[in-house]
Amino acid sequence: MPKLLPATPESLAEASRILGEGGLVAFPTETVYGLGADATNDAAVARIFQAKGRPSFNPLIIHVPDLDAAKGLADFDDKAFKLAERFWPGPLTLVLPRRVDSPVSLLATAGLDSVAVRIPAHPVALDLLRAFKRPIAAPSANPSGRLSPTQAEHVSEGLGLAVQLVLDGGPCRVGVESTVLSLTGEKPCLLRPGGVSLEMLEKMLGRVERAAEGGPVQSPGQLESHYAPSARVRLNALQAGPCELLLGFGPTAPSDCLNLSPSGDLVEAASHLFAFLRKLDRPGVAAIAVMPIPDHKLGLAINDRLRRAAAGRS
Repeated sequence: MPKLLPATPESLAEASRILGEGGLVAFPTETVYGLGADATNDAAVARIFQAKGRPSFNPLIIHVPDLDAAKGLADFDDKAFKLAERFWPGPLTLVLPRRVDSPVSLLATAGLDSVAVRIPAHPVALDLLRAFKRPIAAPSANPSGRLSPTQAEHVSEGLGLAVQLVLDGGPCRVGVESTVLSLTGEKPCLLRPGGVSLEMLEKMLGRVERAAEGGPVQSPGQLESHYAPSARVRLNALQAGPCELLLGFGPTAPSDCLNLSPSGDLVEAASHLFAFLRKLDRPGVAAIAVMPIPDHKLGLAINDRLRRAAAGRS
């Protein structure tokens, strides 16, 4: 298993050294744990794809500590500046035109003329970015297509020795990945729902388009089958069938099931989603039956993850 250490000045210095040598370090963000590598190092970025078994056409999110660092990677227009001022640090990734002189590896951006960038809202992530002094490419720290890690132990279980160090920052507060918004076209386009809701974006921008299913992959999380446990996932269930376990939601859920939020709180449900799916994904379980989740606000992101977990596995 990889070295798992609490975030201290000493462990942050070790993590920065590993990154500088082209190695991989997992670290917490407010959304999920990320698998980090030096975003300017082609070989280091390639190790991310190797460790995750990730398709190389799937771009990575680049993490930076502040807006000045982000401006060195991408071209910002007025909309991008306003969104950054409102939501950064936080769970919003902006896909922007890549600067001609951007130092980010083309492998990290899948050869596209755009770059996905964000400032995470987690003290450990920000401390690491400031210590390393270079942008960090970091998808979720799990095998490609599987459940995202929201605790340090999940990283160790999923990736093993493929990662050299895991910085333990406790459970992730948001629990689903960042919202990904593209500003590369004529109109803003939601590529992936996440911790910043569509309603919050449209309050600032007006109508936001949504990327068509099956279109070109412009950001992480757009593959049809993704975020999947080993067991099949059955959606909009009211009760469990034979060899199934029920993942509940709200006050009407049976008292003996694992409930994402007994009160129907979508924020609480999002924070529990991946951890609870892991708990139910065990030998002898043919499927995880999931009760309906309201498809608005943070529920939009929850349902996106659940639909991808269920895709192609009926």
